[in-house]
Amino acid sequence: MKTNPKLTPEQVKVLQEKATEAPFTGKYLHNEKDGMYTCANCGAELFASGTKFDSGSGWPSFYDVAKSGAVKLIDDVSMGMTRTEAVCANCGGHLGHVFDDAYDQPTGQRYCINSLSLDFKETKK
Repeated sequence: MKTNPKLTPEQVKVLQEKATEAPFTGKYLHNEKDGMYTCANCGAELFASGTKFDSGSGWPSFYDVAKSGAVKLIDDVSMGMTRTEAVCANCGGHLGHVFDDAYDQPTGQRYCINSLSLDFKETKK
């Protein structure tokens, strides 16, 4: 993965080394503005604000991607469990994980995403 030189060391740890930011600390957890969440590394559009919801997990959660193919899903068997990792399909940066436990959302999925993996472009009205 080619690294954006503007990334902070914390962002590099998440995007490249698959670290996870502490829950309830991310700058986008409580963001309620309209716009598009993009990859902090490459700028690819990943999640529209209209699909964001409060899952109570401590990380920004989305029930769907911005467009088909924006996020690649990979089997993750690390840490003694089986999960589905979400990565940016454009650059391969680690975003977080996807869970099938959002029963009250249209897709039933919860994309649990690190704020450090994201940038946000507000829609101008």
